[in-house]
Amino acid sequence: MLTRLGTHARRWAASTNPWTNVYGLARTILAMGTMGTLIFSHPQTLFRPGTGVPEAPVCEGLSNIALFCFLPENLEVTRWIAVLILLVVASGWHPRITGVLHWWISFSLFTSAILVDGGDQVTTVLTLLLIPITLTDGRRWHWQPVEQAPPATGGEEYRRLIALSTFVAIRVQVAGIYFQAVLAKFEVPQWANGTALYYWLTDPAFGTPDWLTPFVLPLLTNGVTVVLMTWSVLLLETLLFTGLVMDRRGWPYLLKAGIVFHLGIAVFQGLVSFFFATTAALILFLRPKEEPFKVPRVVQHYVVAPLRRWFTRLTNPPPEDSISPRPDNPVSVES
Repeated sequence: MLTRLGTHARRWAASTNPWTNVYGLARTILAMGTMGTLIFSHPQTLFRPGTGVPEAPVCEGLSNIALFCFLPENLEVTRWIAVLILLVVASGWHPRITGVLHWWISFSLFTSAILVDGGDQVTTVLTLLLIPITLTDGRRWHWQPVEQAPPATGGEEYRRLIALSTFVAIRVQVAGIYFQAVLAKFEVPQWANGTALYYWLTDPAFGTPDWLTPFVLPLLTNGVTVVLMTWSVLLLETLLFTGLVMDRRGWPYLLKAGIVFHLGIAVFQGLVSFFFATTAALILFLRPKEEPFKVPRVVQHYVVAPLRRWFTRLTNPPPEDSISPRPDNPVSVES
């Protein structure tokens, strides 16, 4: 049995290249979500005392390694250091180097800030789980197209098995998020009787923005539509959980439905960072890693290529002896 298992693992490693722009896009989206939170939120908003938390940033236990705990008196500086690191992560430069840094920044925000949400927690967990994949990814950019995969032997075989096994763990983790979400909702009477969305979307703090209220309120005050809307959330989250065992042919439809669902949460409830985190999670969960995305030519020409050139010049300056000094008095050569 162990022999057959080993044979299957070797075939799996030989036939699948895990390092594509699928997980690269997910990393970029995760970095953009955290970066947006740091750019558009003032440090006094993110890091402030709360009930039971007399001081901020929170620097206790493992949180002591957080970036914001190194300069707690100057959070403005550490905020922009974090943004700079996340910008490098989002660019796709050297995943092997930036993978651990990405987790560190995500962990730093989630553990030391006061105003965080579920999206920050999802990002922290996913960036931690992505570390084995990034450490085994030898590419300079996570956008690089996948060439014809060579036979996986020796160290390459082990690297692939580590990365592929991590992808399985990530899929189980994302499925668990949706399983727990729908299971917890069934225990709440308002979700069971179909009225939960009325209370959520009319809540002064978490409800819809004023400009959407005239369009949404008639649906929420109608008994049929509010029940259908509420139960559709339970149905979709159940389907997302079953994506773990669903036939791959159904993944693209479920991926689109999940992204639209979380986009709706961002629009109606303002949870933008949560949208970025869950979109990245859904890509890792429902997009086959061996099927890379096609980058539009416009993005490739005006975004990816300039970033590559800039980082190449930044990280690989030309040697001094390769730069010919310009003579002060040029010598003319006569024939």
